[in-house]
Amino acid sequence: MKQLGKQTWQFTSRPAILGASSVVGPEEGDGPLAADFDFVYDTLKMNENTWEKAERRMFEKAVRLALMKAEIKQEELEFFVGGDLMNQIISASFAAKKLGTPYLGVFGACSTSMESLAVASMIVDSGGAKYALAGTASHNCTVEKQFRYPTEYGSQRPPTAQYTVTGSGCAVITRNDGTQSGPFVTAATIGKVMDFDIKDPFNMGSAMAPAAADTIMAHFRDTGLSPGYYDLIATGDLASVGLPITQELLAKAGIPMEQTEFTDCGLMIYDRERQKFVIAGGSGCGCSATVTYGHILKRMKKGQLKRVLVVATGALLSPLSYQQGDSIPCIAHAVALESGGEQA
Repeated sequence: MKQLGKQTWQFTSRPAILGASSVVGPEEGDGPLAADFDFVYDTLKMNENTWEKAERRMFEKAVRLALMKAEIKQEELEFFVGGDLMNQIISASFAAKKLGTPYLGVFGACSTSMESLAVASMIVDSGGAKYALAGTASHNCTVEKQFRYPTEYGSQRPPTAQYTVTGSGCAVITRNDGTQSGPFVTAATIGKVMDFDIKDPFNMGSAMAPAAADTIMAHFRDTGLSPGYYDLIATGDLASVGLPITQELLAKAGIPMEQTEFTDCGLMIYDRERQKFVIAGGSGCGCSATVTYGHILKRMKKGQLKRVLVVATGALLSPLSYQQGDSIPCIAHAVALESGGEQA
């Protein structure tokens, strides 16, 4: 592994994604990416008696599917890097208990999807393991009641509000011995915490946009690449409010994003014209995880995309910080994925 600039790791061995899974709830399974998910639950309860246990079941399902698709046994897995949005990341921790694998719990709010992938890739690239699992999950009915209002409360949401994705995504990362077909993890740019004094938990897109723009700029500064190097750059969950702000910030900084397709996972996962309840689009760490490990990886394997940069964004608030009147600090982590054997 090499450090590029101040914020970017270059994975010199190019760890391979051996198997990845995406498990979602009924609303996501009714969206435009339904065919790219591995499993769709038909109810939010998922045969459990609490929302939290449902999220845990979904996470465990994604773990099992990722291992199955990687064609490795559970005992062969050497590290699990994961997290979620619940207090004390309990969904990941309970999944780790069942897995029985050395575990590193991480929290980056909705950026946890790429944070866990970056850390798992670093472990493999440095020779610390042959197989490492990265994963995360979110559930609409656990997250909404923790950070905003319970669904049963029936509160009216403003036009800036996003809808937490019910989904879990996992990926098994392995050493690249020349036999894997990819995709490969080539680099990760670790973001900085940024705070623009936004205090509204229903306006996550505006809060997270500056962090997304800053990490994208850092990636290109550190690597010397330009946006045109990538076929697709996808932010995590800025949705319809945050993506235009990010585009404006990057344009002011002179970053030519028009060279590539620049979109957002929160806009991809739902049909906002038909699924009007999502309002501005999707959010939650299950958003970028399921879109990346489902839709994007499948497009890469079909040869439709060769190089992709996923920039997962996260709002690092807690119920306590919000209740005490604090603003919302945010972060974004970017991971570069490439198919085929060529290298930058």
